[in-house]
Amino acid sequence: MSALKTASVMLVAGFSINAFAADFSFDRPGTGIGTGITPIGQLAWEQGLPSARYDEERIDGVKQKTLALNAEMLFRTGLAKDLELQLGWQGPAWSKVKRVGESFEEDGLGDISIGLKKAINLDDDKLSMVILAEAILATGNDGFSQYDDIYSLTSAVAYEYSDLINTSITMRYEAQNSDWAVMAVPTITYKIADKWSGFSELVYRKAESTPYEYALGSGLMYALNERVQMDASVGVSLDGQHKSYQSGLGIAFLF
Repeated sequence: MSALKTASVMLVAGFSINAFAADFSFDRPGTGIGTGITPIGQLAWEQGLPSARYDEERIDGVKQKTLALNAEMLFRTGLAKDLELQLGWQGPAWSKVKRVGESFEEDGLGDISIGLKKAINLDDDKLSMVILAEAILATGNDGFSQYDDIYSLTSAVAYEYSDLINTSITMRYEAQNSDWAVMAVPTITYKIADKWSGFSELVYRKAESTPYEYALGSGLMYALNERVQMDASVGVSLDGQHKSYQSGLGIAFLF
């Protein structure tokens, strides 16, 4: 399982337009992170319903197809005006592999993560920035884990171009054992109607001793009310080495 595929289904996501508090935005869906901070004393619960991934590749000249589902979740709570705590879990997962006329199924539990997200004051009404320090702990079952802990530092800068269009870029630097990786995610978010908004993103990733990886993602968000958001998203890998597609449904609550 490549790190880009894993990142594509994680609940780290792009900046979104919504009708919530001015300084808060849900981190679903997408691959980048948003610049919103959860208000002090409140809890955001962001739940996948679930996320899906389909891969088609050749291993030793034999075609292999893999379908995987996982119900990832993220909890965010405000510790200070500009600081929040994040607790994540890749949740229950299931996969089915088809190879040479045979199929194999397995299920298990994914890894957990913990992070601190800090807003940076740029003294600009249109610009916002955050930094997220995160650790992904390899506590999941075999086949659904990163196997080794991952430590990362992520920054995101968002620019409010107009009332209808927002842009952002996320930069993520991570280390796993002695290996490093960098990821860049430029995102554009646009308002469609009163409660509807959408996003499009390009995901670029380079890990040590591996080829460049590229992916495109897009999705829709619906603000059911001021505290509930629903979303749907799709993504496709562009690296050309094999076919890879991602999709996801989710719902997020602010308590």
